[in-house]
Amino acid sequence: MKALFLFLPLGCLLTSCTPTFPAGSESESARGYLTAFRSSTPAGENEPLAHERGYWDGDAVEGASAIRIVRDEQKAYFYKGTQIVGMTPISTGKSTHSTPAGTYQVTQKNKDHKSSLYGVIRDQATGQIVNDDADVRKHRAGPGEIFENAPMPYFMRFNAGVGMHVGHLPGYAASHGCVRMPKEMAVKFFENSKVGTPVIVK
Repeated sequence: MKALFLFLPLGCLLTSCTPTFPAGSESESARGYLTAFRSSTPAGENEPLAHERGYWDGDAVEGASAIRIVRDEQKAYFYKGTQIVGMTPISTGKSTHSTPAGTYQVTQKNKDHKSSLYGVIRDQATGQIVNDDADVRKHRAGPGEIFENAPMPYFMRFNAGVGMHVGHLPGYAASHGCVRMPKEMAVKFFENSKVGTPVIVK
């Protein structure tokens, strides 16, 4: 029996795009079976039992990688071939910064990414946060304060400024558009994806 690894959760956003899949790429080979995932909830004998903490069972599985993000469920599924090998709870964009639905692909991977727009403003003397939802377009650090860009570890960009990364999961959609994941699952998704991996957002 294959072992399932269960993880605990730990403590982005512009325009949509239509990817192009170069001939012979992994994206092209995955494109056919992904069409079935755009309109249906993952189901069937290849679907492991859902677990609220997430799971990964794909280290020994081969096949083209693909990611399916289901906003209504606040979950993301990782496929190898047509088999679901991982699932993670997520937090997608809130109503004012929704995560756009569509068919995309991973365009950038950066283990140590930081947001260019969002972060916190901190008092340099005390270290106390004075603004925990700062936006460089709206907020400026005052005298004795510093703007700290939000860390987005294991970032995988798939739609302009939108990507997947490690982040806080409150149990509902709460981000600025990105897809937050618990660290352990973000690492697994990152390590098993490459530039060109298809990403379906429902």
